[in-house]
Amino acid sequence: MVFLNTSKDAVDCSEFGNGSCPANLRPASVRGAIYIFISGVIIITILGNLAIIISISCFRQLHSPTNFLILSMAVTDFLLGFFIMPYSMIRSVENCWYFGMTFCKVHYSFDLMLCLVSIFHLCSVAVDRFYAICYPLHYSCKITLPVIRLLIVLCWSAPASFAFGLVFSEAYASGIKGYEVLVACSSSCPVMFNKLWGIVVFSFGFFIPGTVMIGIYAKIFDVSKKHLKAMKSEPRSSGDEKPSRLSRSKDRKATKTLSIVMGFFLLCWFPCFITILIDPFIGFSTPTVLFDALTWFGYLNSSCNPLIYGFFYPWFQKALRCILLGKTFRPHFCTANLFLENQ
Repeated sequence: MVFLNTSKDAVDCSEFGNGSCPANLRPASVRGAIYIFISGVIIITILGNLAIIISISCFRQLHSPTNFLILSMAVTDFLLGFFIMPYSMIRSVENCWYFGMTFCKVHYSFDLMLCLVSIFHLCSVAVDRFYAICYPLHYSCKITLPVIRLLIVLCWSAPASFAFGLVFSEAYASGIKGYEVLVACSSSCPVMFNKLWGIVVFSFGFFIPGTVMIGIYAKIFDVSKKHLKAMKSEPRSSGDEKPSRLSRSKDRKATKTLSIVMGFFLLCWFPCFITILIDPFIGFSTPTVLFDALTWFGYLNSSCNPLIYGFFYPWFQKALRCILLGKTFRPHFCTANLFLENQ
């Protein structure tokens, strides 16, 4: 954004208002209902992802490379729910930004950063699953904990540098006619990408990594089908081979679950990113209400991830049960076996 220290009295604000919040046309009952609904979404996002963070952090059995990536993704979703959604809720419902232009820049920087962090993590998970399914004998050598730590650092540092650099350099609104006046006069924390940065953000923040992930998972499922056919054609396995079969089966189930997480992320955020791409080419005519709705549809992804894990991962169900029953305060709970059927 272009944020200037221009005094509102020094520019003609007649086209954009005088900088004060416009009258809210929604009835109080409608605003109250929206607040209740969005607050529920925020609570689910915070508590659901906090449960994932506690589960993977506390239970040693869950300390695997894949789960550490899931843990880092849950931290991303938790931060989005705790630090970003509440301010976005007030802006969306009241149709006004009460928190000043400096915090607007900080807020949007974190918003963009966390979205990019999520898609970077999903790319890392795709690579992890690729080695686990396609090269199982090399997986433990290639995907080690130091490698996962490096991936997590990159997944956070690269989006943070990009998001904060882009927003605070005020580059992405460069050349937009009337934007300086809009920022000086508006009370809505306006966000508008010019054509260049709209293409860059869509391409490198969504389209390219999304296409790479889809390609990787397509390859994974193709290899999985071949493995399944080979296993069916083999004679009944001996007792020594059963653990290997069970391990491969668990890997396939984990891959299926994580592909659903990836697919849901792409589905939720695609409308918002495509709007960022085309909006500068249609004269920034996208209604604010529509853009807000698409943004919240993207936010909804962070609320649904814990529900997906809870539905598909029995270990998460058992870990959550232990947390809710207070078993985490018992001695030796960290070594509990979450994969036993009778537990």
